[in-house]
Amino acid sequence: MPVMVPLSVLDLSPIVEGSDAARSLRNTLDLARQAERLGYRRYWLAEHHNMAGVASAATSVVIGYVAGGTSTIRVGAGGIMLPNHAPLVIAEQFGTLESLYPGRIELGLGRAPGTDSVTSHALRRTLAGDVDSFPQDVVELMNYFRPAEPGQRVRAVPGAGLNVPIWILGSSLFGAQLAAALGLPYAFASHFAPGHMMQAIDVYRSRFRPSEQLERPYVMLGLNVFAADTDEEGRRLMSSVQQAFLNLRRGQPGPLQPPVDNFEQGLHPMERAGLEQALSCSVVGSPESVLRGMRDFIARTGADELMVTSQIFDHAARVHSYELAAEARDVLARAS
Repeated sequence: MPVMVPLSVLDLSPIVEGSDAARSLRNTLDLARQAERLGYRRYWLAEHHNMAGVASAATSVVIGYVAGGTSTIRVGAGGIMLPNHAPLVIAEQFGTLESLYPGRIELGLGRAPGTDSVTSHALRRTLAGDVDSFPQDVVELMNYFRPAEPGQRVRAVPGAGLNVPIWILGSSLFGAQLAAALGLPYAFASHFAPGHMMQAIDVYRSRFRPSEQLERPYVMLGLNVFAADTDEEGRRLMSSVQQAFLNLRRGQPGPLQPPVDNFEQGLHPMERAGLEQALSCSVVGSPESVLRGMRDFIARTGADELMVTSQIFDHAARVHSYELAAEARDVLARAS
């Protein structure tokens, strides 16, 4: 029996068909409050742009909204896509958040744009070298949080001297190597890009160098959870995110669609295989199925923490899924 690990939440503030961003953001705050009540460790918001189904584009603003509406849960970015931003701007934003909500703010950093190339250009005007300079940008950002030195011409105010934990996000070996070299915690996007998960975990742990922030490697893995009272209902709830993946790959992204029964039966075998691969790190179904799936995933990966994401159309069903996942966590904790 594996030792139990904490659960956290990854939220894209999904905009569902027939609704709008305002409702999605109110649902985000409600879910954050429920996650706090259920003992989830942290609540992270994702940065995506020009996507009709995602309301968390202004990620630092949403983090402030969530942190202001909760009291104890850690709130952060999962993540800030650093090529879209100047490091100083992010240091100032998260220095401001840490000043407002001390001890509760976290900053996960990714090097993907979180959008298409045209939108990336609109965000930062230039793409030349931005992705390639990601390691240097991370180090520059970290330095802005160090205590200001005499004669330092550019400072983050607020930001300098504040303790904002930084994480590296990734879906390949690049992020694993960088997190290990800098001695930072590592969050792997296994919930949508699981192909290199085991290799990335091994690279990170084997190459990790202790730092001021972290003495030993710490791995958090993304896990899709679609928990319901029955296996059938769990599979039905999952069909919304399956539709979203297919629509994205077809170049037709949009709001999150309502669930449908027996969705996979009407798919081309190639589409079905693609979904199975992309969403292979998922636990789906009844409380018993979710318990078994979480236990097996932890045993297989040795994860230090799981970041649960549940792209579910109905908000009440989404909250219920997180309740059932928390119950499974508690059962595993007692058993260990």
